[in-house]
Amino acid sequence: MIKDDALYCDHVIETMDVIFSYTKNISRKDFLENKMLTDAVMRNLQILSESTQKISQKTKDKRGNIPWKDISGFRNILVHDYFEGIDLNAIWNVVVRDLPVLHKEFLTIKETGFNK
Repeated sequence: MIKDDALYCDHVIETMDVIFSYTKNISRKDFLENKMLTDAVMRNLQILSESTQKISQKTKDKRGNIPWKDISGFRNILVHDYFEGIDLNAIWNVVVRDLPVLHKEFLTIKETGFNK
């Protein structure tokens, strides 16, 4: 595994762990009504996305099952569409539906390296 890619992989996992800790035992309603929580989750999603952008193209090519472009595009939405209003229901869906799958993928990468 490329050293920098390993560092960014760890950073992605840690960021997801933070999001999971923020949203553990939180309902959709509670999430939607808590501005501080939604801001914290969105900020960590932005950091996660930025970390994945720093992973080498070689590594991304080896792990084609990860939606790299979608993650990058999501970061752009978080950063550039903030004032137009971000769909917090969509953010919630990412947290509960997409992040657990992505988390498993990155844990697998950490365990097996980027060569598989």
